[in-house]
Amino acid sequence: MSKPVIITAAITGAIPRKKDTPAVPVTPSEQIESTHEAFEAGATLVHIHVRDCDENPSSDPALFAQVQEGVRKYCPGMIVQFSTGGRGRDQAARASMLYLRPDMASLATGSVNFPNGIYENPPDFVDSLANAMLEFEIKPEIEVFDLSMLYSAANLAKKGLLKGPLHVQFVLGIVNALPARRSVFDFLRSELAEVLPDATWVAAGTGRHQWEINKWCLEAGGHIRTGLEDNIKFSPERLATSNAELVRKLVDVCEEYGRRPATPAEARAILQLPAV
Repeated sequence: MSKPVIITAAITGAIPRKKDTPAVPVTPSEQIESTHEAFEAGATLVHIHVRDCDENPSSDPALFAQVQEGVRKYCPGMIVQFSTGGRGRDQAARASMLYLRPDMASLATGSVNFPNGIYENPPDFVDSLANAMLEFEIKPEIEVFDLSMLYSAANLAKKGLLKGPLHVQFVLGIVNALPARRSVFDFLRSELAEVLPDATWVAAGTGRHQWEINKWCLEAGGHIRTGLEDNIKFSPERLATSNAELVRKLVDVCEEYGRRPATPAEARAILQLPAV
């Protein structure tokens, strides 16, 4: 029998703007509609960033609340994951929307160089985010931009700041961080098996690496992520028309790897989230 795979749709992110692609959803109504299309195409987890009226990254809880309400209304059972990422956002506000109790939230467990700056996640700040997620019963997705972040997550779990089993995402292809190399991908998975043997995992490939890394994940038994946050192109020759088109591209190849898109209920069971 085919094995279910959770497809994450990272719909917006902090970087793409309408000038880059008209398909990127930036208002709450656009984000809800785009998520619904991706859900209908086979995605069962949505990773949410919000933007202000000038398309800049925002931490406004009211915007997160609008998107979450729409997703829960139109995408029954879909897993809602908020971003606590730091690109263009005030560090003091990055946890301000967690009281809304999404199913999940991203948690980078260390700092890393990005092409145009430092993605800062000091230890005390990481601890505070982890504590907030415990308080509001939110499952973290551990974002691994650098190998040390994997071991930091294991240490947080030992201290009781993270509740297992963990869900880990390897981010590959960002300049100055983890390269999109199969040897690196395989090494990260082997270390995960040693350090956090009960963890579930996914890998996100940026830009032109998205498609290839998703195929690696399907082959290796992991979960997959696509969406305009990471990659705005359907192929080298043209832009993607929507997040749903990128999801359908993955759904179409799942069977080749003995996989099929997980249902919302299956995705929740795999990640040990409450049923809806």
